[in-house]
Amino acid sequence: MSEKDKIFTEKVKQTGLMDFRELYRFCYSWLTDNNYFVTEKVYSEKVQPNGKDVDIEWFAFKKVSDYFRFIVTAKWRLVALVQVEVEKDGKKIKMDKAIFEIIINGILEKDYENKWSENAFYSFLRSIYEKYLVKGRVEQYEDKLAEECEEMIAQIKAFLALEGKK
Repeated sequence: MSEKDKIFTEKVKQTGLMDFRELYRFCYSWLTDNNYFVTEKVYSEKVQPNGKDVDIEWFAFKKVSDYFRFIVTAKWRLVALVQVEVEKDGKKIKMDKAIFEIIINGILEKDYENKWSENAFYSFLRSIYEKYLVKGRVEQYEDKLAEECEEMIAQIKAFLALEGKK
């Protein structure tokens, strides 16, 4: 069985104006542009008196070697999502108003094809392999994954800051 180590977790939370559809596209494009394969595991909307509540869960991964792969999960939560008209430069534009939260997790998965888990001897060899032979590579991959997740968080924050100024 593969081993998964959570390397990164961070949350972005904002209340106010945004273009939800554009934020969704932006995050999806960021992941695919960085060679992740993205699957949407959950998308649910509940209509409430004060607006829609939206829950979304993404599972994204990319192979970095025959033994390692990066996994990024994103859990979106929007509460009281409503469309509003705002005035910018004398023109009325439609935007979304909500309480927005996204949690990004970065996971380093080892032996994702389960080649080293067939029996106890292979599992023992895998532990030796990871502790002594590729320890430096594991640390490099952990750092790289954390950097990618931090960059995604920074891009989301920058996008929200720009969108909120419209």
